[in-house]
Amino acid sequence: QVQLVESGGGLVQAGGSLRLSCAASGRTFSFYAMAWFRQAPGKEREFVATINWRELTTYYLDSVKGRFTISGDSAKNTVYLQMNSLKPEDTAVYYCAATGRVGTWRNKDEYEYWGQGTQVTVSS
Repeated sequence: QVQLVESGGGLVQAGGSLRLSCAASGRTFSFYAMAWFRQAPGKEREFVATINWRELTTYYLDSVKGRFTISGDSAKNTVYLQMNSLKPEDTAVYYCAATGRVGTWRNKDEYEYWGQGTQVTVSS
């Protein structure tokens, strides 16, 4: 079994920053990609950012480009999300995800492994 554990969520004022972390444990192997998704109340889970360990490419949701940065360590199966200039609309539960498959890595259906989520609340 693979477990993903997120940390780093919390309450922050608009314009502030948070750094989310996600570590994999258990029957780990070299993931092809890891990503962050988020889900606000009453909304679908949406893609936020992904990093492809083989090609070291990253992709972002348009609304977070220039504010969020995904990074990590493939050897440790650890991924981070640095979130700056946070806005109230960034409020959501943020989920870490990982996959061993090739794909676009921007669709939640492409990921086999998920963390339990961490709450991020941005006050105005």
